[in-house]
Order: sequence, then structure tokens, then C-alpha cells
Amino acid sequence: MSDQSHKRHILKAVTWRVVGTMDTMLLAWWISGNPMTGLKIGVAEVLTKMLLYYLHERLWYKINLSENGLLRESRKRHLAKTLTWRVVGTMDTMLISWFITGNPWVGVQIGVAELLTKMLLYYFHERVWYRVSFGLNKRQNTSENGQ
Repeated sequence: MSDQSHKRHILKAVTWRVVGTMDTMLLAWWISGNPMTGLKIGVAEVLTKMLLYYLHERLWYKINLSENGLLRESRKRHLAKTLTWRVVGTMDTMLISWFITGNPWVGVQIGVAELLTKMLLYYFHERVWYRVSFGLNKRQNTSENGQ
């Protein structure tokens, strides 16, 4: 793996965290009725989510190389990444929300609300980054029909 791929994954983690944190803060504020609760949960997630996202990216990078070392990309891959990331991200959000509010039900409510919003946002984030070649030495051409 090149140094550029590490930079790419770090930059993707940062851009996703900005989008994800804004979504979490707004949802937590809406569900709790308290803007400070939304802010606390959003800030707490920044470090945990950046680390978890980076590790998720590295894992998907390693398992996504074809036999000849080219990257395989498809809509199916983006959907699978979206689903696996959402499981990790939702669990993290629920635990942080529970810890901050002291109420497990608030954690569950925020986690469930995030399922839809974050999957949609993450999918579009992946599609945007698919069009960015920074940090990729090679990309295997695949049809966009999901193969």
C-alpha cells in the first residue's frame, strides 16, 4: 500500500467525519430536545469515529485487491461498505449517546434514526470519492451495473 493510499483514507475519514458529526449533532438535538446534548455526542464521536472509519477503510482496501493488484470497484462494493460501516457506526453512536445521557433508550433512538440518514449520506460520500483519483495508483475498470 502506498503512502498516497494512507493519505486518501485519512482525507476520506476527515470528510466523512464532518458530514457524520453534523448529522449526529442534529439528530441528537432533535431527539433529546437539548442542543448541548447534541453537541456533546457529536464532539465525543469525532475521535472514536475517525479511528473506526480509518480502520474500516484500511480493511476494505486490503480485501478489495484483485489477483493482479488492481482495485475492484462497483456499486455492490459501495453498498457492502455502507452496510458494514453503518453497523460499526451505529453501535458506537448508541454507546456514546447512552454514556452521555445516562439513558440507554436515548442511545437506541439516536442509533435507529441514524440508520437511514447515515447510510444515505455514506453511500453518496463513497460515490463522490469514487470519482476522486487521489491516492489510487490503479483502479480496475468495472461496469457500473454492480459487477
